[in-house]
Amino acid sequence: MLNIDMRKIYNFYALEPAPAPDALPTGGDIYYECLDCTGIVSSVPHIKAACTCGNLSGNGGQVSIKDATRVRVVRGKLK
Repeated sequence: MLNIDMRKIYNFYALEPAPAPDALPTGGDIYYECLDCTGIVSSVPHIKAACTCGNLSGNGGQVSIKDATRVRVVRGKLK
């Protein structure tokens, strides 16, 4: 797993209005930010990715979320 600080590559903006935890959107420019450790994981990760605390993890286009109430949905734009 690569430990890449996504904030060095992208600017992130919270989606408004915030989606419900049981209906999180996915897409190429949609990312999930863990509110516990501030880690960011793509909503469709194609390489192994996880936040530091383990709330978010994914690989192969699928993401696993342990506690969706502790996730902020953000849109990433290249700097």
